[in-house]
Parts: sequence; structure tokens; C-alpha cells
Amino acid sequence: MDDQLSRRVHSALDHFQIELPSWGFANTGTRFGKFQQAAAATTLEEKLSDAGFVHSVTGVCPTVALHVLWDLPEGVASAEGVRQVAARYGVRAGSINPNVFQDQIYKHGSLGNPDAAVRAAALAHILDSVTIAQSTGSRDISLWFADGSNYPGTANMRRRKHWFAAGLAEAHARLAGEQRLLVEYKPFEPAFYHTDIADWGMALELARSAGPKAKVLVDTGHHYQAQNIEQIVAWLLDMDMLGGFHFNDRRYADDDLTMGSIDPYQAFRIFHEIFFYAWETGKQPDIAYMIDQSHNLKGKIEAMIQTVTTAQELYAKAALVDHEKLAQAQTKAELVDAESCLKDAFSTDVRPAIREWAKSKGLPEDPMRAFRESGYLERITGERAARNAASVSSYA
Repeated sequence: MDDQLSRRVHSALDHFQIELPSWGFANTGTRFGKFQQAAAATTLEEKLSDAGFVHSVTGVCPTVALHVLWDLPEGVASAEGVRQVAARYGVRAGSINPNVFQDQIYKHGSLGNPDAAVRAAALAHILDSVTIAQSTGSRDISLWFADGSNYPGTANMRRRKHWFAAGLAEAHARLAGEQRLLVEYKPFEPAFYHTDIADWGMALELARSAGPKAKVLVDTGHHYQAQNIEQIVAWLLDMDMLGGFHFNDRRYADDDLTMGSIDPYQAFRIFHEIFFYAWETGKQPDIAYMIDQSHNLKGKIEAMIQTVTTAQELYAKAALVDHEKLAQAQTKAELVDAESCLKDAFSTDVRPAIREWAKSKGLPEDPMRAFRESGYLERITGERAARNAASVSSYA
């Protein structure tokens, strides 16, 4: 790679950060069972410690997404010490994720529940999450809803839409400063007949009706097979409504596989649309890049390092697309030349330039090797193995 391309890679990486999910370091499973890992994090402090280690060897993960019910079970009261604990491990609290899908009262929905008392409880939890975010210094409140129905005729879809709009508007009114609501969507699961926020258009409409600080969050696993996600990204960019991503990969549906493990070209194409938008408009979009993955079989920390380094590679490759040449080829309908602009960038081996960038920042050139040689895994395995073994239980 010549010096000019290396400089482009370095410049891109200087501005790239990706948020780690706290739940990615804990034991998780499927509806059929949970496989324990001896080194999995069992407390919020352990999650922050693991995230801090990943950040220390990659340099691009300064924030950690928190799930209120799992990480802050006492709500606002338990949020007070998060800043200090996170700082101890070199990270900060990132997006705050309310949980309005796990409790028994949410059997028929949260903000879309036909019971007004349940809707009020869900809204109260979301408002508490906004307050928690203010306490932890977090900007984004990330909202995903499991609401929907499984059988025709069992839910008033129009009425539920109005309840959602009202609840999100109240949450928006509670935001302070630079805080944002990120509205996520998902076509199915656990609802299999209709989902209240099933696609990006529904999320867009609800975000717009909530207020100017609400944006759409795109989870790369939350689409039908063969959906053109980068087109959705392009439209949301054009409307200034793209707030962030939950990155993962999938073979079938919301598989939560490590990013780039199935279709790395898709993530590259998404990053390309963002770079192309910035080049064409001169505007730098304010996008939160976040990981949302479930590592049931891979080692938790290894899978996270693998994901982060893959994200760096795909982001760096997208930065190499010749935008001027691409725009000219598009204008002239030179199809092969236009497509080649993307394929040439994607085929470029950016790993040497990434290693040079890491070395210039005082970071390990090989984060995975640094982790494996650090002794960190052996230490935390010894500290946590007994607790994880004691917690073995069925997962339904």
C-alpha cells in the first residue's frame, strides 16, 4: 500500500470508535440452553474490566453500553458509582438500554400494551433510564421493543401505534442537553404476526413524531433476508435521521454472530455509504457505532477483539474508495468502473496500515496476541470460575 493510501487509513482510524456491549462479556444463551464460560463476567465491574482490557489493546472502544435491568438493577440509585468504576478501567458508560421486555407484565407488550397500568410502568422505566443516562454522563438512550402479537385480530395495531407515539414523546420531553433517543426496529421475534416497530419506516415515523432529538438505530441483524441495508442507511443519512448502529452478522435472522463472519462485504458497503455521503455533502454525520452480539461459543473477550479489529479493517477499506472516480462513473453510467471502485477498495489489504497506525498510538500491533500473552484470561478464570459454575441453570 502506498503512502497516500496509508495516510487515508490512518486518518479514518483516528476518527473511528465503536462501543462495546456489557452483555457481550456475560454468560448468554439461546431459548434452548445456556453454555457457561468460566471466565465470563458476573458483575458490572467485571464487565467494565473486560471492556477496559479490549479498549487497552485496540484503542477504539472507550464506551460500554449498559442494560438497565441487567447492569443497574436498582435503577437510578445504582447508577451513582458507575462513572468511578468505569474510569478505574479506562472506559466510560455509553448508551443506556432500558429493558421493557423481560418482566412478566410485558407479556402483551410495553408501550403498546392494552393495559394502561403496564404502559405507565414501561414509560416510568424509560424515564428512569433517561435519568440514569444523565447520572452516568451517557448521551444515547437506546430503545428496542419486543411489542407485537402472534395472531391476527388479537391486537389493535393502529391504537398501539398511538400509544407508542405518546410514550416516546414523553420520553423525548425528559431529555437534557445533548441526549438522544435511538429508536430501533425488528421485523419479528418474539412477535410473529405483527411487531409494533417492524421496519425502518416505522422507526423513522415514530422518531420524527417524538421530537428532533430522536433518531433511528439500525441493527444489522434486524432485517429480512437479502434486504438492502445500505440503501436504508443512505436514505436515513439523507434525512439526517441515522442515529447509530448495532453491528453483528447473521446467516438466517437475528443470529448475533460476530461482525463480518458471514458477509463482510455488507458491512463494508454500509461504511462506504457513510463515507460517500460525507464526501458528497461535506457533512460529518453524527453516528454511534455499537456492537450488539451474543458470544455463546467463542470466548467472550476474544470474540470482542475479533469484532473490533474486523470493524477497523472494513472501515479502513471503505475509506479507500475513490469517491471522485466513483461519482464520475455513476454520472456516465459506467457500471463496471463504478462497481470496481468498491471492489478494488474491498480487496485492498489494509492490515499493514492498521498495524502501523496502532504502533503510532502506542498500541499492540496484534491485539489478539497481546490478549493471549497478557495472562488476563488466566487471572479472571481463576477469579470467576467458581461463581460461574455455581450459577449453572436452565435458560428458557
